[in-house]
Amino acid sequence: MLRRLLVITVPLLVALVAALGIPLASAVVQRETQTTYLDRLGDARRFASLAESALQSDRLLALDFEIQRYDQLFDIPVALVSADKRVLLTSRQGFNPTNDPEVTTVLNEALNGIQPDVAYAAWPWRGGPMVVVEPVGRDSEAVAAVVSISSTSALRAEVLRQWGLMALAGLAPMLAVVAAAWPMSRWVLRPVSRLDEATAAVAAGNLDVRADEVGGPPELRRLAKSFNTMVDVVGKALNRQKAFVADASHQLRNPLASLRLAVDNLAPHVDGEHGQEAHQIAVEEAEEMGRVLDTLLAATRLDSARKTEPVEIDQLLATHRPAWQALAKSSGVGLEIEIPAGLTMQEPPGGLGSVLDELVSNAIRLANATEVRIIGRPGELHVVDNGDGLSADERELALQRFWRATKHQNVAGTGLGLAICAELIESAGGTLTLHDAGPGLDVKVALSA
Repeated sequence: MLRRLLVITVPLLVALVAALGIPLASAVVQRETQTTYLDRLGDARRFASLAESALQSDRLLALDFEIQRYDQLFDIPVALVSADKRVLLTSRQGFNPTNDPEVTTVLNEALNGIQPDVAYAAWPWRGGPMVVVEPVGRDSEAVAAVVSISSTSALRAEVLRQWGLMALAGLAPMLAVVAAAWPMSRWVLRPVSRLDEATAAVAAGNLDVRADEVGGPPELRRLAKSFNTMVDVVGKALNRQKAFVADASHQLRNPLASLRLAVDNLAPHVDGEHGQEAHQIAVEEAEEMGRVLDTLLAATRLDSARKTEPVEIDQLLATHRPAWQALAKSSGVGLEIEIPAGLTMQEPPGGLGSVLDELVSNAIRLANATEVRIIGRPGELHVVDNGDGLSADERELALQRFWRATKHQNVAGTGLGLAICAELIESAGGTLTLHDAGPGLDVKVALSA
């Protein structure tokens, strides 16, 4: 954002300097051109005054000496041209201004009693000479004209020099403003950067971070204060929610343990087949309630677990493979593991092993399968069974908390395990999706390496 702000500010500043500098540069050209032209015109008028007297007395020698001396001093050729375009006097040999069509046009105007306008502007890229024509005589009675053609290299060099001084004079304040814009922009954007960092920290699960309410413009300070208030409210709400679930779960453990003990103690006193069946149902329900409490506590711990780190799948398999094989053997299900050596993936909070434990357990217990395969590829893990599978509608609902398929209602479970696994994988920046394996179900875990 700092670069964008400077990219917008600096060109606007340059455009402002250009808007002021271009007219000023044009004024310099006009002023210098006018000054030089008036100087040349004054000299030409002096020669015209001398020429008028010389032509009347027919004594041109003194005028000839004057224009030659002038040419030697200032390197400006001068000629006296008659009304019929004959060169009467010239300051240097071979100088004949009537050979130039542009000079002839100006000369005709002067001989007709019209004062020529300044037709030259000393732009540095224009290299033509300055032509000055002054008629000899009055108004339309001009009998001759004095013509001088002077080089403009010195004039253009002076214009460039003044332009350079103007550029330096304009560059200094512009650099000062740019230099001031950098710290000013940083001062304005520093609270935005800190607010962005605080937002990222909150998104990562750190609700203790706060934005800076002291530095920066008042509007940003108010925004930071509102952000901190929002984080406080959200943090308190989440803490109350987790505390409620945790406290409720802990408070229910003691009466649930007493209930389970009482149910167990009733076993010797239950007679008959129906009574024993009812007693067994009560034991199973008490165990189910215990599992529900455990999964609720796991769900509350999930909300505070955000950090991930890479894990080697080989090490994970060494720890969890024996339990998977024992569960598969006791259930009469074949287990195959097809994971290449050296595969690494990001481990979600709570561990990737616990996620695979849940997925493998579901495939073995719930899928009614004869074979379960664990397949690993770069960035992917698949738990595939050849069981009954799930329909498309069931696959959409299976990742919701407490959802259970109709055919699994009489099987022990809470409906939380798969939903918690999906949330764990998502917190690590991955996805857990369900796909039809035809027959069976393919549970795909996608995580970055």
